[in-house]
Amino acid sequence: MEMGCLWMRRVRLTANSLFLAMASSSSSPATTLPYTYRHSLFSFPSFKTPHLISFASSYRRSTSISTPSCSSASPLLSLQEDDNFPDFGGGESYKKLEKGSKVLLKGMNYAELQEWVQSQGFRSGQALMLWKRLYGDNIWAHDIDELEGLNKDFKKMLSEHSEFRALSLKDILTASDGTRKILFVLDDGLVIETVVIPCDRGRTTVCVSSQVGCAMNCQFCYTGRMGLRRHLTAAEIVEQAVYARRLLSGDVGPITNVVFMGMGEPLHNTENVIKAADIMVDEQGLHFSPRKVTISTSGLVPQLKRFLHESKCALAVSLNATTDEVRNWIMPINRKYKLGLLLETLREELKFKHNYKVLFEYVMLAGINDSIEDAKRLIDLVKGIPCKINLISFNPHCGSYFRPSSDEKMIEFRNVLAKGGCTVFLRLSRGDDQMAACGQLGKPGTIQAPLLRVPEQFQMALNTPV
Repeated sequence: MEMGCLWMRRVRLTANSLFLAMASSSSSPATTLPYTYRHSLFSFPSFKTPHLISFASSYRRSTSISTPSCSSASPLLSLQEDDNFPDFGGGESYKKLEKGSKVLLKGMNYAELQEWVQSQGFRSGQALMLWKRLYGDNIWAHDIDELEGLNKDFKKMLSEHSEFRALSLKDILTASDGTRKILFVLDDGLVIETVVIPCDRGRTTVCVSSQVGCAMNCQFCYTGRMGLRRHLTAAEIVEQAVYARRLLSGDVGPITNVVFMGMGEPLHNTENVIKAADIMVDEQGLHFSPRKVTISTSGLVPQLKRFLHESKCALAVSLNATTDEVRNWIMPINRKYKLGLLLETLREELKFKHNYKVLFEYVMLAGINDSIEDAKRLIDLVKGIPCKINLISFNPHCGSYFRPSSDEKMIEFRNVLAKGGCTVFLRLSRGDDQMAACGQLGKPGTIQAPLLRVPEQFQMALNTPV
């Protein structure tokens, strides 16, 4: 979901850096597209023509890929350890505080909403009343008709100058275990997915997306196969939580937790994610506890530091390997921000956070990162970092060669960690029969980000060709 790495800057329209490729008809099993690449992570901007994809590059090195389907994996590309990576900028964005000529209400935090209301000639008290109806009082207003108790002239102004919705509901899919996957359509026609996960203990979690696709290209993640289409705005992120409460609270009970673990790398969209989380924890609004709003990252170190300085919410880090060699392959972001730098940054930053623990996520891949030696290395890696560890079963999909570790192997791995003094939990798959489980969200198109070449020592474990 959120796991992966942008190796491409914003697309620049120059003859040497942009190739436009039109996919051929669906009757052809594979379309070979020439392109040059800087690294193997792709940012795919959105175009009105769905089959038009752009590839940015500054290298002169050329190769070709086949457009894969679920029955045909993309060719393997190898990357050099010493490749230089660009800094992580904003990427393609869709920053719209206004929708047409109207202001998008959920794109503002409370201070901004208050300022806007006053600029329209109304008292700040009207802003608070509106805020409570948008996010609190079990109203979750979607239109003017749901704003009972507000001043008539104020409502008239809102109808003329503001817009309530950033998303349109497309579908709700229910898995056999009660997990719901909600599909939303954005203004530009792109689709995102949100997951609501009920729990018997009275804790229900909404898993929100922060981007359309993902630039990180983590090799075990289905969303990464899409490349990055664009960032979500703060309004599009917040409204996922609003919709979840509005649509499903009656069926699954109170939604108490939010995890930014849907489509995308949250800290690649830092500005909008921090703003959305701030709106979610506002005491007069959705009023989620900051400790129950968790932002996950694959390890963008500068953005991670900014998040820890600016937000009170919880942090999760997708670790998934105990050596740079393995993490360079399965999580290419590690080629820019190595394990040592990532963990030392956490060790230093958390010295200044009172009673704060980071959550390490560890997706267990059979024969790749689930050995007893890995467990022992993991104990050493996290020493000095206040943390909890979630061991997550890999959820298979057609975009990956990996297999999940056996239950016995996961329990053995957990026991080694627990014996080493770690706080560790096993996380079972939820919603996998509707492709709603961790790492399964999204719908890659005909052209997908490439799979990287499997290191020789793991080829037998994955039964892949050399």
